[in-house]
Amino acid sequence: MVMGGWKGLKGVLPAVLVCGICFSAMQLLVSSKVGPELVDIIAALTAIIGLVILLKTWKPKDVFVMAGESQAVLQIPQHGLGRTIFAWSPYIYLVGFVLVWGSGVLTGLLNSVTVAIEWPGLHNLVLRGAPVVDTPTPYAAVFNLNWLSAGGTACALATVAAALTFKVSFVDYFKLLFSVLKQLAFSLLTIATVLGLSYLMNYSGMTTTLGLAFAVTGGLFPYFSAMLGWLAVFLTGSDTSANALFGNLQVVTANQLGLDPVLMASANSAGGVMGKMISLQSLAVAVAATGMSRSEEGKLFRFTFKHSVFLGSLLGLLTMAYAYL
Repeated sequence: MVMGGWKGLKGVLPAVLVCGICFSAMQLLVSSKVGPELVDIIAALTAIIGLVILLKTWKPKDVFVMAGESQAVLQIPQHGLGRTIFAWSPYIYLVGFVLVWGSGVLTGLLNSVTVAIEWPGLHNLVLRGAPVVDTPTPYAAVFNLNWLSAGGTACALATVAAALTFKVSFVDYFKLLFSVLKQLAFSLLTIATVLGLSYLMNYSGMTTTLGLAFAVTGGLFPYFSAMLGWLAVFLTGSDTSANALFGNLQVVTANQLGLDPVLMASANSAGGVMGKMISLQSLAVAVAATGMSRSEEGKLFRFTFKHSVFLGSLLGLLTMAYAYL
């Protein structure tokens, strides 16, 4: 639509439909039957497979090229099945390990070594009162160190299996590991800080107070629920951070208004996706990846802002439909 208009959309509509249906259907299936760890990974892989199958029998009528450019001739090397599986093995390991880790029997065994730490000076020392709960209830503060059953452990083992498959040396493996940690250091610090802030807001009562305040929006809250997630990701740059900050707020407000708290928390997460395109971190990555100058971030923001607001508002209306229809 942006580059080719309605004609361009019509030309690739079969591919758009196949990708969209495969992705959304697999998202629904995996999130409801497996768990949250592999939702987008399996959905994306399924969309790729669906698109490959479609392109065996269908090709777009017109090839889109930018003004002043000519159509390139692409030479695609042919690889056998074994070579293809070898190239995809990291993703196969990732999906396999996480699925096995999430199986019922193994999860129970792995959780047997989980360490539960009652946080000193906080555990059961905060009381939750009306109108959040009917009777004053101690607010537990327990840190579960599930070091073996966590999804991250399965992901780490998948990287080890991939390293062995590709014959990566022990030294190179840890060089890559520390390189990634260095690259993500600021992001990790940001997420940890925001999570800490979310715990502070929860245990101090700030989240509950904000949730009760938002209850005055009444029947319009499902719309604002999605836009809250949109705003949070715009400010923090992370859907994880947005969920940590406003997830409990959404639940408190939903309970006060008699709405489904799961729907409102989900709207917070989905709304955050619509705000991702205008977050400062995303704009910086887009500018760096396309070779644009830093001074053009403002231009990119102005271009994407209207799309972000439209999609966020559309999601808010969809949330209202789910809440009341």
